[in-house]
Amino acid sequence: MPTHLTVIGGGLAGLTAAITAAESGARVTLHESHHTLGGRARTAEGAYRTNEGPHALYNGGPHWAWLKQRDLIGPLAPLPPIEGTRLRLHHQGKLRRTPPLAMVKLLRRKSEQAPVELDFMTWATGEVGEEGARAAAHYLAVATFHHDPGSLSARFAHERLRRATKLPPEAHYPRGGWGSVVDRMATLAWNLGVRVETLSRVDTLAPFAAKGPVVVATSLPAARHLLQDDALRWESARTTLVDIALTSRRGDLFALSDLDRTGWIERFTTQDRSLAPAGQELVQGQIPLAPEESKADGVARADHLLDLGFPGWRDRLVWRRDAVSNGRTGAVDLPGTTWRDRPAIDRGDGVYLAGDQVAAPGLLSEVSFNSALEAVTLALTPTRLDLKSA
Repeated sequence: MPTHLTVIGGGLAGLTAAITAAESGARVTLHESHHTLGGRARTAEGAYRTNEGPHALYNGGPHWAWLKQRDLIGPLAPLPPIEGTRLRLHHQGKLRRTPPLAMVKLLRRKSEQAPVELDFMTWATGEVGEEGARAAAHYLAVATFHHDPGSLSARFAHERLRRATKLPPEAHYPRGGWGSVVDRMATLAWNLGVRVETLSRVDTLAPFAAKGPVVVATSLPAARHLLQDDALRWESARTTLVDIALTSRRGDLFALSDLDRTGWIERFTTQDRSLAPAGQELVQGQIPLAPEESKADGVARADHLLDLGFPGWRDRLVWRRDAVSNGRTGAVDLPGTTWRDRPAIDRGDGVYLAGDQVAAPGLLSEVSFNSALEAVTLALTPTRLDLKSA
């Protein structure tokens, strides 16, 4: 009899685990408490196709090959030419086309040169001076969502800095947003025989653990409650998300990065017109919040950046939504820690953990993919060994 594997959570990690296990011959049941799949990768239905965070999918990790082999990425929205992207950097109170030279010099350092035990700001200041170090740290908000990336491990931060500034860019945009990728993953899971139970809230693992291994692919706070393990904690970030729709106007920026503080504004319809009605632009501001800052503080900072990059935007505003993403932006590693120090995937007794804050490498959503693959490998390998020995 094939192994029965239960997956709790229908986000990217849960769908990856379900597909991988089904391809390996396991009987899989997936439970999702929401009425739709996708987790944080859901794309909003309606006129404005927003995501909880960026629409970008990076191609520098093994998950890209995994998705591509299964034809799950789908059509990509074409990136604008580098010379025509109209990316601006807010530095020393002005909008600039190029980063400080010291920041560019820092990109030439190999990530292996950045120490794990030292914070990024201290190390980078020693390498290129305080101005370049601070600008680089603030630019990192696009890849960490953290209010103070300079306080993070130098190795962790520099790896993400190099990937976020790489040319040609690693970031690609699935047409229609993350939801299009989720739909294709859900279809593949269905075709592989995965049983999907939506609106299925799980409060205890006991009934499922009796049937076979269980992969808990939820947020870390939800996993902490479900496994009744208070040790399931890791640093994350809190971010204000400001989504707006504007009437189109020639000459709008593609993106604006705040190098004086942390913050990022991006016009997603630059490359994907399907995200908003004809004649309108979908723009998102991502403003990391310090512990003492409120949602209103983040909204005010986003509005200030919009004033700088999109003059007169209030007169063109046709729709707006403000929200706070709390602890839902992936793991960040403090000095002296790496991804190996995060909560382990193998929780014992046939229970495995997957998600974006556990012990797996990668940038942003890549941690979810990589941890899901490892969780299924660990869950199914003992059974295979037992069958061979029998």
